[in-house]
Amino acid sequence: MKTQMSVPQKIWKVVKDNPIVIMLALLSLVVGCTINNFFSLDNLNNLMCNTTVRFLIALGVSGCLITKGTDLSAGRQAALAATLTGVMVQRADYASRMFSWMPEMNMWVVLLIILAVGAAVGTITGLIIAYLNVPPFIATLGIQTIIYGINLIYTNAQPIGGFTDSFNWKFLPMGSFKGFNGYILFAVLFGLLFWFMYNKTTHGKYIYAIGGNENAAEVSGVNVRVRKTLIYMTAGLMYAFAGFLMTGKSGGASASMGVSYELEAIAGCTIGGVSTTGGIGTVGGILIGVLLIIVAKRISKKKGYQPPRPKATGKEKLAAINEAKWALIMPIIILGGIYGGFFTPTEASVVAIFYSLIVGFFVYKELKWSDVFS
Repeated sequence: MKTQMSVPQKIWKVVKDNPIVIMLALLSLVVGCTINNFFSLDNLNNLMCNTTVRFLIALGVSGCLITKGTDLSAGRQAALAATLTGVMVQRADYASRMFSWMPEMNMWVVLLIILAVGAAVGTITGLIIAYLNVPPFIATLGIQTIIYGINLIYTNAQPIGGFTDSFNWKFLPMGSFKGFNGYILFAVLFGLLFWFMYNKTTHGKYIYAIGGNENAAEVSGVNVRVRKTLIYMTAGLMYAFAGFLMTGKSGGASASMGVSYELEAIAGCTIGGVSTTGGIGTVGGILIGVLLIIVAKRISKKKGYQPPRPKATGKEKLAAINEAKWALIMPIIILGGIYGGFFTPTEASVVAIFYSLIVGFFVYKELKWSDVFS
């Protein structure tokens, strides 16, 4: 006979089964009550834009991780798509036009070209991994370096601007719908598409089968090489579309765009429950993991964190001390939760995000523990 749980037990079960969701909600609530304009519409729209781009990249990386692979070239592939988009949507009368012989192009034609390039790069990566048996870490690291070199050469390491009026961050017909940025629609659309692919299609089932046991999947009749190639091709498509959105959002492009985006995507997937040992991962978990990283970054900016400087004195040092005190609270809570069994080891990676902020302050602001606790 099944035991009926009391209301407190049900609440505890929900909290224990969804630690990252609860932590994200509490983190947002606490910061929203202590920082002005954190819950403002402008901040929400900015959060949507940043989350959408990184969520699309994380979706592409997720297939690689589920099959025990990885993709370190994600950020550079997105940057390649961004710079190619920028070159093709420049105005014909722009003085610093990258290629004067190139005509103005319709942005939808540009999008198709960008997706084709992304698919081609992803396919090449997949073929190297699947047919040449090169470890994904090595293969994607090599692709990352090659793409970055190509980007620097053909852009001459110069920023790209002067886009046509029809191409900007509101290029969708709805643009900003009743005050909300239209980028969120892309996150919803691709989130649903990947959920459907992972849960309702044969290809999705094969992805999990390969991640669970590649040899068993191959013996069962799964063409592992073809499936791996398709996975990296799909990832290339996602990076390309993310790069297209990056160009529209920023109003410019350069070869330095997308730096460390692949690391954020991998971290978001891992925090969201995608197992690096393969065979496990959900779209909802990926979204939550990416949101957690974006919110943490947004909080650090709202709290006044600035790039490192040679030395801090006076008010600047005092502000850093106050920030470090605030940043210490959440890691202590999370560590206590891990010790008490509230969080699984996977969620322990969240601690690194907050500790990185603390270490950053100590290293760059030259603080001591006595400063923080004084």
